[in-house]
Formats: sequence, C-alpha cells, structure tokens
Amino acid sequence: MQGGLFLNNQRHDDVEARVKAAREALDLASEGHPDRADCLYNSARCLKIRYEMQGHLDDLRDSLLQFREAVGLAPKGHHKRAELLQGLAETQINEYQRFGDIKDLESALHAAEEALDLTPAGHAGHAPRLKILAMSYENRYERFGDLNDLEAAMRVSQEAVILTPRDHPDRVGCLHIHAVSLRKRFQRMDDLQALATSLQKMQEVLSLMPEDHPQRAASLNNLATCFSNRFERLGDLADLEASIKIAREAVCRTPKGHLNRAEHLQTLSVALNHQYKKLGDITDLEASIENCEEAVDLTPDGHPKRSSNLRCLSVARNNRYTWMGDLKDLEAVLQITQEAVDLTPEDHPDKANCLQDLASSMNTRYCRLGFLKDLENSLQTMKHAVDRTPRKHPNRADRLHKLGLSFIERYQRLRDLKDLETAIRTHQEAVNLTPHGHPDRVLRLQSLSSALLRRYKLSRKSKDLRDVHYHYRSSFKLSSPTPEISWYEALQWASFAAESHSPHCITAYVTAFGLLPEILWIGNSITVRQNAIYRLGIAQATSAAIRTCLNLSILTSGVEIMEQGLATIFQQMLQLKTEPTGLKPDQAKLLQDLSSQLYSGTSPNPLKLVNDRNNLLEDIRKDSGLKYFLLPKPYNDLRYASQGGPVIILNSHPDHCDGIIIPGPTSDPVELSLQNVTLARLNTQQTMLKDLLSRCNVRMRGESLSSRLFGQQEDFSAKPISECFENILAWLWIYVVAPVYQVLKSHGISNGRVWWLPTGAFTGLPLHASPPTDEFIHSYTPTLGSLLDAYAKKFSATAHKISVVGVTHTGPNGNNWLPGVEREVQKIMSIPQAQCVCLQGEQATVNAVKVQLQDCSWAHLACHGRQDPVDPTKSHLQLYGGTLSLETILRMPFQNAQVVFLAACQTAMGDAQLVNESLHLGGGFIAAGFRGAIGTMWSMNDEDGPTVAEIVYSHLFRTGQEPQAADAAEALHLAVKILKERKVPYERWMPFIHMGI
Repeated sequence: MQGGLFLNNQRHDDVEARVKAAREALDLASEGHPDRADCLYNSARCLKIRYEMQGHLDDLRDSLLQFREAVGLAPKGHHKRAELLQGLAETQINEYQRFGDIKDLESALHAAEEALDLTPAGHAGHAPRLKILAMSYENRYERFGDLNDLEAAMRVSQEAVILTPRDHPDRVGCLHIHAVSLRKRFQRMDDLQALATSLQKMQEVLSLMPEDHPQRAASLNNLATCFSNRFERLGDLADLEASIKIAREAVCRTPKGHLNRAEHLQTLSVALNHQYKKLGDITDLEASIENCEEAVDLTPDGHPKRSSNLRCLSVARNNRYTWMGDLKDLEAVLQITQEAVDLTPEDHPDKANCLQDLASSMNTRYCRLGFLKDLENSLQTMKHAVDRTPRKHPNRADRLHKLGLSFIERYQRLRDLKDLETAIRTHQEAVNLTPHGHPDRVLRLQSLSSALLRRYKLSRKSKDLRDVHYHYRSSFKLSSPTPEISWYEALQWASFAAESHSPHCITAYVTAFGLLPEILWIGNSITVRQNAIYRLGIAQATSAAIRTCLNLSILTSGVEIMEQGLATIFQQMLQLKTEPTGLKPDQAKLLQDLSSQLYSGTSPNPLKLVNDRNNLLEDIRKDSGLKYFLLPKPYNDLRYASQGGPVIILNSHPDHCDGIIIPGPTSDPVELSLQNVTLARLNTQQTMLKDLLSRCNVRMRGESLSSRLFGQQEDFSAKPISECFENILAWLWIYVVAPVYQVLKSHGISNGRVWWLPTGAFTGLPLHASPPTDEFIHSYTPTLGSLLDAYAKKFSATAHKISVVGVTHTGPNGNNWLPGVEREVQKIMSIPQAQCVCLQGEQATVNAVKVQLQDCSWAHLACHGRQDPVDPTKSHLQLYGGTLSLETILRMPFQNAQVVFLAACQTAMGDAQLVNESLHLGGGFIAAGFRGAIGTMWSMNDEDGPTVAEIVYSHLFRTGQEPQAADAAEALHLAVKILKERKVPYERWMPFIHMGI
C-alpha cells in the first residue's frame, strides 16, 4: 500500500497463534465483562496485522467491527481510549484504501485527531499517533488534492520522526510516511529537493528494516517509485535501472493474490514503459503490458486503485499501438480509458488525468481513421481536463501542450486560422508554465516552434521566423526525454531552414544526427537498432542532409553528417572494439572490460553497463587532450581515411544525385556533380541488374549448378546476357565513374587506389567493374571511420598464419555439395610461405571455426552463404552442421585479424534501405576487427573459387614479400583480370569486391 501501515517484524506462525489466542480470550469476555474492551482491542489488532500480511477482507471487516465496539466501551476519560482510537483510525485507513469510501477516511482522521489530543507530550504513543494522523492527511490529499492536507502530512510526519529514537521499531513507519509525503510534494510542486530527501528517507527505512519484514516489499516499491520519478525529471539511466531492479524485487516479495501486489506490478510496469520509450526495446513494452494486465486483474471492481491501474495499462497499450499499428490495441485503449474515467469520482484529482488519457486516445484514433467526431471529442475532453487543473499544478502544462496539438490537428483538417492562433497561445502558455531545465520543456518548445512555423508560411512575418529558429535552438540545448520525437522535430526544422536558405539548417541536421546514439542505444540488440533505422527513415534523412550541405557548399559538414548517418551501428561496434590508447591504465582496463561485456551481448544488465561506460567516458573527456574521445570525428580527422587513395562518397536524393570526393589526407572535400544521374535512373539500373541476375540464375541459383548460394532456380529469357551487362556497366562508366576519374585527374590523381562509399540507390551497383581501363584498383568502405581504424591497427605478429575453412558439404549424405572447395583448399595449402591451419569437411563445425578465426591473421572461408533481406543480422555462412550468423560474427573478439576472404555468395550485398549500414557478412567481419575483406556482391561460381584463391594468395605470400593487408585489393584485382582474360561470363567476375584497406 502506498501509505501502508508499518508493523514490527511478524512471523506468519506467530500471527496465527496470536489471532487464535485473542479469539479465545474474547470468547471468554462476554458483554459486560470488565476486560472486554482490552480483549476486543487485542483481537482487532491481531486481525488487522493478519489482514495486512494476507489481505483477507473478513479480517479487515472483523477488525473494524471489534475496534468500533472497543471504542464504544471506552468513554472519554478512559485510560485506553487513545490507544483504541489509534487502532480504529489505522483500520479505517485500511478500509478506505481498499474500498475508497470517503466516510472511512473522514472517520479515520477524526479518530486520529482525538487520539492525539488525548495523548500528553512525551508519552510513548505520541509519535505513532502523529504517524496515523499524517497518513490520514496524506490519503485525503490524494483524494481531493488540497495542498493544505499535503503540507499537514509533511509537518506531522516530520514531528513523528523527530520524536522517535533511531533504534525504536516505530521509526521505520514514521520515516516511511514522511518520505511518501515528500515524494508527493515533488510530484505536485516539482520540488527536486523534496524528492532527494524522500529518496534518502526511504533508503533509511530499508536500512532499518529486517530482510524478512512483512512490509519490506511496500518500502521497496516506494523507493522504486522515487527512482522512477527522478528518472522522469532528470533522465539519468542509472535511476531507471535502479527503479526496475527494486520494483522487480518488490513484486517477487509479494505473493500472488496479496492486496499490495497490484500496486507493485504497476510501479514495475511504469518503469519498464519508461525504458521502452527511452531505448526502444519492444520486449520492455510487452513486459510492461503483461505486468499491468496482472495488476488490473488483481484489482476488483470498486477498488479505488483500479482506475490508476487501468490508466497505466492504457499508456502501455497505446505505446504498442504506436509501434505496431494494430487497431485492436487502439480500440482497447479507448475502452480502458473510458472505464477509468467512469470509475473516477467527479471531485477526484485523478479525474483530469483520466480525461487527458481519454482525449489522447480519441486523438490517436482520429489520426488513424480520420473521423472528425473523434477529433472534436478529443479536443473537448482535453479542454475539460485543462479546466479541472489548477493554474499552478505541474500537470497543467502537459495538458495545455496536448490541447495545443489537438488545435493543430483541427487546423490542418478545417484550415480555420482561429485554431492555429489558439494553438500558438496554448503552446506558449505550456512553455511559460514549464521551468527552465525541465525535460518536458524540450517538446513544448518544439511544438510551439512547429505551430509558429505554420503561421510563418501563411503570414511571412519576420518575428515568427526568428521565433521558430530561437525556440528550436533553445529546445535542442536540453536533453530530450523522447529522442525519437526530437529527431523528427529536428528534421522538420532542418527542412524548413533549408527552404528558407537559412544557415540554421546545418545546425538542425547536426542536432538531429547527434540524437542517433540515444535512439540507436548501444545496449540494445543489433536487431532492435536496425528496426529503428527503418522506422525513423535515417536513410532518407542522411541523403537530404548531404544534399543540403552540397547546395550550401559546406562540404566538410556534409562529410561529418554523412559519417554519423551512414553507419551508426557499424561505428558503435567499432567503438566497442577500439583499443583505448592514451588513457590512464586503470581507465583503459575498465573501458576495455565494459566494452567487451557490451560487445558480447550476453550481459543480463546492459543498462548498467552502458551507464557505467558513459560515466567513465565523461571522466576521460575531462582531460583536455581527450575532449573528443570516442565522439563523432570532425572532418580534419575523417580526411585521413584517404591516406591510401581518394574516397568517393555517392549520395542519391530525389532532387539530385551527386557526391563528395576526399582526394587526400591534406585536402578539402571536392563536390562531385553527376548531371545525368537521377534517383529514377539509379532505381532503373538496380531493377535491371536484379532482373538480369535472376535470368542468369545467379542470385537464386540451384544446388545442381554448384553455386555457393542457397535458393530456388528461376526461369530466364533468351535475351543476350552479355549485352545487358555491358549496357549496365557502360551506363555506370559514362555517368558515374568517368566523371569521378575526371575530377581526380584535375587534382593530379591518375592511378593508384580508390575507395567507393556508395549510399542509398548507389548501394549494390558494380561501380568497380565499370571502367574499361586499369588505372585504378577499386575498393569499398563501409565508413570513413572503419578505414581510419584499419590504418591505425597494428600489424599482426602472426602475419603468415592463414585459417582455411573449406565446407565441401554441410551435413550427412553430402548435403549441399561444393566440389570446387576441395581444390580451392589444396591451392591455398600448397603456397610455400603460408602457414595454413585447415578445417575441412566435417571438421568445419561452427564452434571449431569460431575458435580458429580468433587466432589467425588471414581467414579464408569457402562455403555456402546467404544474405537475409528481412533481417541482415541473420545473414550467415553455412558450416558443417550449423550456421555462423552475422550477429555472432559481430560479437566475436578478433585480436590479430588482417583480411578475410569470403569465398561464398552474397557476402558483400548492401541494402539501399539502410543507406550503407554494411550489414552484410563482409562489412560484419570488418566491424568485428578485420582490416580488410574480399567478398561477393552476388552468387559466385564454384568453379572460380580455386582460381581466384590461388592468384590472391600467391600474390600476397610471394617470395621475398611480407604479406600486407593493403595488398589484398591488388591481389584480387589481378585475379579478376585473369578471369576476364579467360573470357568468363560477366556474372562470374563482376561480383568479387574488396573492402577495407
């Protein structure tokens, strides 16, 4: 119970014995017996204790009846009247908390006041009776919202604490009531000091309470609520972690069916919902709903807490609707919120909360189905909620904010300027009522900016324009409690600023992409983060940001934004792998420990790991020389990714397709204009290539053709395949690659190596295969940062050691037989300088391969491969008896890794929907620690494996040469050149690509 009564530690068996003895004594003290009042008191108290432990209603009712009879037998002046009144008040509070009858609460307050009046100063019962009076005030405040009652509860409970010695068992209960009243002061007045004191007092309560105390769960629940409240206010993930952990313990300590279990489940549900909103993991939301549903089921009709539990469930179900879009969730939310409204008395302070929830759910249904009636009802209901909220109440600003949003919805529907003006005034009032530094000020400023933006587009008033930028800029100086919403607002600001040719657009884009580490939280699984990439449209935003930077000729910002937007997950994996140089030894060790635990993905508590790691990074960055440690790199650092040769960034945008070239490590970026390339034409080339490969049975080749790709064979037409390939390559050469060569030559670069960094619709196109000449050796890179890390990595001490994996078949009976693999392995094993460790056939199990990969510099994997288009983290290599998935690869610790040769299919297929997240097998090995990778963009022919492998490794391990990772691209270049000289079909030599240094 929120204001639960605190007992001395009671054992179940002891209580049962006491109840039995008290009943027997009462049976012997018939009416008129001089000891009957005492016997009634003892029996009533024992029944009350058992009720608070077990929750049986019969015990509560019998206890109340017996206390009333006992008080009736003790007239004024009776030596035990104060004690009897105290017991009666306690029990009436229990009755009120269970059934919500205000008469019980008023009776409890009168009884508590009389008991206190009858108690002289210094009497042992003075503090306990102060505690009961404080509880009565606190419950009445909850019911009517009168601040005078809350102040009285705080004052009286504080006096009770002062009067109770530290070693007295009653101190626990007095501290608890005082802590609860302080927390409620915070909730009402936004008094952070009151919350801090409440938290401190509640921790003291638990320190004084034995582990097996029957009320320990209630104290834990209140402490969890304190941490949850502080997280909502200040946004510290450590508070959220503490809240969830403590709330779970409170639930575990509360038996199923216990009257307090519903309240503890609600606290846990609220904290899990906060975690979902902050970190985006759907499992947190599902757990929140499950806990809330149990809380509702445990709360009978008529119970005063049922409305609160229903509200909690409606919030969680509404979040699930927002995530999944299932109309059943939305209809359930409407039903639940309406029930909560109906259950809440008209004069109850929570009535406004219930009306607010109902209005929000009506508005959501309007947005989904478009019924104007829902919008009108939502607006009127939210008005009622605002009207019921006192001007100084902290919830008034939130209700005004939501009311303003409803006016905006109606303006967009009916185009009545009065609605827009009302929305602006309402949002402005909401901002004015929100203290500076409060986390909710972020969204309220952004909503005001959005409304002003709409008015500016109509009126073109310069003041509105200034205010839009001012309020947006002010909002992003604060930490956002809802980074996803702020992401959309930042993009709206950026788009508006770009349209009005304002330099604020760069600030807006930088702000938006600066939110990505919070949105794609590093403690979440890769799958959760990838889903967020799709949901938030990061690909389109990145493209728009680069296009804007090109329009404004601010290319350095374009490169910096691109690096943040291109591959957030990829960079996070690299961050966790980064060797901490330049740090103090203790800092370096701790960072490595925390990062490796996060990287493994096996920790039961990633929230704590992330929080500890963030705190450590803050400490590290206090050193002036490490101010930007593991933060997004500025262009002056990123340009060194071109130390081996130029890097070409290609950007596809609906308005224009173009790019940025970084010619060298000391150069400024150069704009690449692709005049004849449009998004539609790129999409046409993508479609043609896909169709062509299907006709070749390449991407979906059957097993009978010895492809290293699983799939079903498709029909193909009799059109000239070679001519189709030539047309695609000619188009890429004329309109994309040749213009790049021209820019490079204008900067004095006519040969050597180049790196492609394609994004969006450029991803997956065979740019490397299009040049008709051999001036340049082509590579790809997932990000600029991955190239920088590869260059920085030390050369391996086991430079000659090659781990060769040859999966000739994947299981018993020779399933998925690859005859060329055995010859491929023999070619590599025969190279004199190479130190080969081979796993072949049945030796190439998943576990054996994982062990071998972690102790080699060079890895060669000849096997089947599969790219998963739905969830790229499930893309995998097929080994003997099992699969090695990309998700597993990303979490493997590679210490001496140089280059991996993935002689399998679809190991370097990009995904245009992910910009260039490089969530394919080749990119995964680089993110996991390899400096370079050789892979395929589509299916490779089993016949070509031995040839390519022999040429590549013969070049790398040639006599008199130390094998270098940077030579792998040249080695592949030579191998592909020989395939072309042998006149093999286009689809067989084109797919081979090199990634990394």
